[in-house]
Amino acid sequence: MKKYSRNKFVNRPLIAAILVLLLPLWTQADQRFDVNLRIDDESAVRSIDLFRGLSGSSSQIAGLRGSQIALETTALLEGKKLSTQDLEEALQAAKFNQLSGDDPFEMQDARRNVTELQELMEAVKQRSFASKVVHTVSQLFPEDTNIRTSIPLYFVAFGHQNIDAFVRRVKWQGDRPIFVGENEGELTIVVNLSKAVHYGRTLDARFIGLLSVVAHEVFHAAFGVYKDGSETWRAYYRSKSDYLDHLLDLTQNEGIAHYLSLIQRTGGKLQNDQIAKVQASFDEFNKTASLLNSGRISPQKAGEMIRHSNSSGYWESFGAITGMIIARQIDQSMGRLALLETVEQGPGDFFGKYSALMKKDDGLPKLSDLLVNRFPPD
Repeated sequence: MKKYSRNKFVNRPLIAAILVLLLPLWTQADQRFDVNLRIDDESAVRSIDLFRGLSGSSSQIAGLRGSQIALETTALLEGKKLSTQDLEEALQAAKFNQLSGDDPFEMQDARRNVTELQELMEAVKQRSFASKVVHTVSQLFPEDTNIRTSIPLYFVAFGHQNIDAFVRRVKWQGDRPIFVGENEGELTIVVNLSKAVHYGRTLDARFIGLLSVVAHEVFHAAFGVYKDGSETWRAYYRSKSDYLDHLLDLTQNEGIAHYLSLIQRTGGKLQNDQIAKVQASFDEFNKTASLLNSGRISPQKAGEMIRHSNSSGYWESFGAITGMIIARQIDQSMGRLALLETVEQGPGDFFGKYSALMKKDDGLPKLSDLLVNRFPPD
């Protein structure tokens, strides 16, 4: 689960190029990558109407499945209990423009930008959004991929400040979500549309930014399905279960998804002022890997560290940034097929390929000796 604000990375000059490149392909069926996105926008649509003062029951909106997943995730990241009643009260305050003080669901911002929210929701409905996303994601899976799945995609209009969108594995008790672990429940995507109004100054820029964000999350969901059907990945999970293994698995997953977003926003380029931030991310990643490998850390602390590595603000998510740079370097130095091999083979191949690149180029950000020795280059 991740997430970060991307508005400053929307590169409007690339929008036309991206559309020209991808539009002819969006209508083609991909038999190896048959992913159906089941869009449920009821929470977002009803919230927008409520923010506009047109209609809406706070209790009905709060009880919707998309709203409930957003509620539970906000509570997790806030580190405190938040109830359906808390969400109802926040929605009621938003309806009458009485929000003040603590605003864990970021509804003040959503209400201020309700016109843009409405426009973007309409664009999602009218511009074949789901098929565009699916085609974009399919390009990061091996040729012999055989994915056929249906993934629920919920749009909401509120949520935690660090979360644009996220994937959770969910089991339902009535309309209450229970978050479960690997190989359990249903892979489910939730998108906070109120974040997407900040992706650019025009509707087209926001739409492309939203496409990037959702493609990021669909990659996670499709990767989960891919892993479920892969004996290589099933063997990985049978044999790799310590804290460091969890960090490395999540870093590859988030890293490739971040790289997909980077390609869409900037063509895969980094700005000069971001280089120091990249090195800082590698430093923090190496430090965290060492602590998780030490055997002197509690399960609670380990969980917090792993979650922080990939679920903080954009540049604070040091695991995701490290993984993004590794994916980018593999793709640019070894080629796309090499990156696709890491999707098939797992963290050992992902980190091992980067270790090999480090030996050839001393200027690359460094993984620690602990990680290089764990995954030595071929």
